[in-house]
Order: sequence, then C-alpha cells, then structure tokens
Amino acid sequence: MCLDVHHSDFLPSPKGRLAVGSLGYQRGSGNPRGRGYQKGLGLPATLFLIVVLGLLVVAITALERSTAESVSINVQSARAFYAAQSVAEAALVTLFPINESDPSDAAAPTDCPALGAINFANDNTGLIGCSATVECFKDEVGGEFYFTLRSTGTCGSGGEAAVRVVEVRAR
Repeated sequence: MCLDVHHSDFLPSPKGRLAVGSLGYQRGSGNPRGRGYQKGLGLPATLFLIVVLGLLVVAITALERSTAESVSINVQSARAFYAAQSVAEAALVTLFPINESDPSDAAAPTDCPALGAINFANDNTGLIGCSATVECFKDEVGGEFYFTLRSTGTCGSGGEAAVRVVEVRAR
C-alpha cells in the first residue's frame, strides 16, 4: 500500500514537532473513502429500516387481531352447536320417554310433541347467553313413523353471533 504524502500533510505543532495531517485522504485526492465522497448513506438507510420495521409491526398487529376474532367466532360456534345438540337430545327424551322399570316397554310415539325454545339459565355456565329451538317433523313410511328433529342453537350477538343447526332422525 502506497500513501501519497505531501509536504502540507506535515504541519508544525505548537511545540515545534511535525504533526501528521490527513496523510493523503484529502478532498478530491481520488480516494473513495475520503470525506468528499461520503454522500450520507446513513440517513436513508436508517429511514428505510424504520419504515420496514413499522410496516412489520402493523402487519403483525393486523394478523393478531384477525386471529383473536377467529378464535372468538370458533368458540361461539362450538357453544351454538352444543346448545342445538342439548335441545335435540332433550327433544328425543320427550319423544321417546324411557320407562325406568322396563326400558324395552317404551311406547312408540305417533305424533310430534309440543316443543319450543329454550334459553339457557345461569345453572348451565357453558351455554349462558345461548338459546335453542327445536322443530319436529313426522313422516309415515310403510306404517312406521319417522321423526325428524331439527334444532337450531344461537350464541352471541352482533358480528360474533353463531348459529348451528343439528338434525336428528329417529324411528
């Protein structure tokens, strides 16, 4: 490595000694690392980094928000399913009452029972705020009665409301 040293680079110091100046790193000397060739890359790079990090934070926040909403809707949907399932099972017990002394001696139903809506009370903590309705349809095929129970469970309200329908066929 060869340095281009000029006489002006050696300046007299206050004590009479020679002090070393810039040793060839003068403006316009052709050295790409010289002070004259620095064009301020640090500021644009810093601004670019800040913008990229800001966009990354915004993207992660939006992703987190959509994930939280999705989880909430899935929970409401599961609650609505269990509300509909509970009402369908209660309707089956009403339709086919069990004789506890002899379960095989249960009478076959001939008509749909009067069923309605159920609002779940505070004693059913998993389904508070849910409601369910059940409908019964009867079909006769070859002298046999087939019953279709369609129950609809609803949980939540507004944008987070979930509705699930369960259909049960029994003979």
